[in-house]
Amino acid sequence: MSAFSEPELAYLGDGNGRRLGRLATVGPDGIPHVVPVGYRYDPEDDAIIVRGYDLKQTKKFRDVERSGRAAIVIDDIASIDPWRVRGVEVRGGAEAIDGDRPLIRIHPDRVRSWGLGES
Repeated sequence: MSAFSEPELAYLGDGNGRRLGRLATVGPDGIPHVVPVGYRYDPEDDAIIVRGYDLKQTKKFRDVERSGRAAIVIDDIASIDPWRVRGVEVRGGAEAIDGDRPLIRIHPDRVRSWGLGES
């Protein structure tokens, strides 16, 4: 069973046109670090995958490698008039995985969403 609801999975899916999210990590000094990243949902692991240019050399990769935690928000504006925003926040354990194509994998412990399923 997925940690995500059906509306959340539909929102995160590949055909949605959304490719950017904001990844949050915490440095060794306790200071939060938030950066825009590319993401995709991985149904096999029921996780969010983050990749990026030269990822292994980044602060976000080192933060996840050290702490094993991360959060990501994927959101957009569905309508300006009337004003309607929607999105998904995922918090959880995270892995910094080295290799030919390094990645960060976020396993959801907590998923929160808003504005999904409204017409």
